[in-house]
Amino acid sequence: MELLLESTLQSFLGWLGHGALNWAWWQILLCTLALTHVTIAAVTIYLHRHQAHRALDLHPAVAHFFRFWLWLTTGMVTKEWASIHRKHHAKCETEEDPHSPQTRGIETVFWQGAELYRAEAKNAETMEKYGHGTPDDWIEHNLYSKYSWQGVGLMLIIDVALFGAVGLSVWAVQMLWIPITAAGIINGIGHYWGYRNYECSDASTNIVPWGILIGGEELHNNHHTFATSAKLSSKWYEFDIGWLYIRTLEVLHLAKVKKLPPKLRHLKVAAEARPADLQTLQVLIANRYEVMARYAKMEKKVIQERSAELFTEMRHELTALWERSNVSGEQLVHQLQAWCARAEQSGVQALRDFSLRLRSYA
Repeated sequence: MELLLESTLQSFLGWLGHGALNWAWWQILLCTLALTHVTIAAVTIYLHRHQAHRALDLHPAVAHFFRFWLWLTTGMVTKEWASIHRKHHAKCETEEDPHSPQTRGIETVFWQGAELYRAEAKNAETMEKYGHGTPDDWIEHNLYSKYSWQGVGLMLIIDVALFGAVGLSVWAVQMLWIPITAAGIINGIGHYWGYRNYECSDASTNIVPWGILIGGEELHNNHHTFATSAKLSSKWYEFDIGWLYIRTLEVLHLAKVKKLPPKLRHLKVAAEARPADLQTLQVLIANRYEVMARYAKMEKKVIQERSAELFTEMRHELTALWERSNVSGEQLVHQLQAWCARAEQSGVQALRDFSLRLRSYA
């Protein structure tokens, strides 16, 4: 009996120390990174691009896998996440934005992003107004939403069973991964520090040009400019790993991309031979963010103290072309023609070149 008890105790201590897998520390580390990366993929592909913005359709099996995985590893409810994110876009950088560092402070959003999320999830008005189209089936009501934190409890049991006592650390990393990377870094730093490809109306930034660690969400300015696009990278040097996964799923007929950013092409004709017309206006409005990004780049290169006021005034006049909702298309064309004429007669070569290029857009 004593031998049996001793053997049982040794077996228990061995399991407690190494778990069922009995892996080395580096194997556990790689596994932890892989597990958290699957969670990131689930957030960016399923919650963000598929549910919140409807940028792509997912095969039901893929969508349900992501929903189940998020229940296990985050306890997040799809309707809550999608609603809060949609409200963030609708009220961006205002007092009603659930997590803007511009109004709440970068330290608050970075360190308390998860708390801000949980507080907004209790707002019934937000859920009612922004939660349309999210899962409304039996399993959502009777498992995922009803027992949202039991999933992470099950994940704790699985981690300890597989890795032993160190499984507690694996589970802790899994639980902290989304609050730090998504709630803290993307919602915080992604509206506070970084570079901007597009002059959209909010303070969103691209943190780094290679979206790998957070699934492509690092390209946050691109996303806020083209919110309904399934692809977050824009420039040739940018990389969105989430888009790589989406394209892989599409090749396997497990996903269908619905929306991508518009592409601006340049006509191979002499700009002087083609005056600004309704087609120019339509292309300008459809590609306004790209146009204004090019304007900002040009302005930064050549601006001097004597022309700073002129550049600012011309920029405001150009953006007014798509902000005036009570003006006819014919009037807007005349205003565009007047803008081009003023730019080309301004005496500033950069403005003249910009106007000539604008008039050849198609």
